[in-house]
Amino acid sequence: MKTKPTVLYDVPGPRARRRNLLWTLLFLVAIAAVVWWVVVSLADKNQLEWTKWEPFFTDGRVWDTYILPALKNTVIAAGLAMVIALPLGALLGVSRLSDHRSVRVVAGTVVEFFRAIPVLILMLFANAAYSEFTDISPETRPLYAVVTGLVLYNASVLAEVVRAGILALPTGQTDAAKAIGMRKGQTMTYVLLPQSVTAMLPALVSQLVVIVKDTALGGALLGFSELLASVRPMSANYGANTIACFTVVAVLFVLLNFALTTFAAWLEGRLRRGKRSTGAVVGADAVDDLARPGEHLGPTDGTK
Repeated sequence: MKTKPTVLYDVPGPRARRRNLLWTLLFLVAIAAVVWWVVVSLADKNQLEWTKWEPFFTDGRVWDTYILPALKNTVIAAGLAMVIALPLGALLGVSRLSDHRSVRVVAGTVVEFFRAIPVLILMLFANAAYSEFTDISPETRPLYAVVTGLVLYNASVLAEVVRAGILALPTGQTDAAKAIGMRKGQTMTYVLLPQSVTAMLPALVSQLVVIVKDTALGGALLGFSELLASVRPMSANYGANTIACFTVVAVLFVLLNFALTTFAAWLEGRLRRGKRSTGAVVGADAVDDLARPGEHLGPTDGTK
């Protein structure tokens, strides 16, 4: 019995299936060898001894003194950066689509400038600026610098995500909005942005995950007490268990980002179900209100 070919590729025959199986087995063997080598190397360095992992399970001071305060600082910095960068990025993205050339030029310059600078340099510049021109205390200055760098860089990236999401919509959406008398701002607010959010959500979530991870840059060079910065004092106070500390911190970062992506997946599904259930973006009763204030779209009683 012949197998129907697919659109993208031909179904592999018996020889190709055997070859693919062989390559899969070889790849699994190579992965197993690498894992075995890592485990043996850690065991030779005494990094798998229970004494190095025991504090994370039996000593609450590790969590109260190092991990939980650092986790709190990471969440605060990432949360502030997200709350500021998302609306700022949306504003810049919409501004790049403005009918006014001056607005497009200014927004495009800001986006291209801050997107081209590494986020670490933005943090360093922000820290120096706060030190030189403000009275912010040295204890809280790293937080301000980290949030500023994250906002400037990620807002610029998010602006391009928003612009691309809006441009990806069919032009018929804009034509339909114009046909019922909606202005450009109303079309953007009530038609284009709501429909593009679902398409943009995976890219938005990816950038939010980047924000969470980039908080570690502040701990590396600015002395910000985030998760990664807690490794050094923990390792110094608990028997040079560097590998164990890095492992725990990595697991916490994975859990943070997993929670973020899980929430985004739930939100995307809810938005898609809502669109299927409603089938409309703007209600019929709101059409007159969305037109020019004080004006009607036309006669409704059949008279001129």
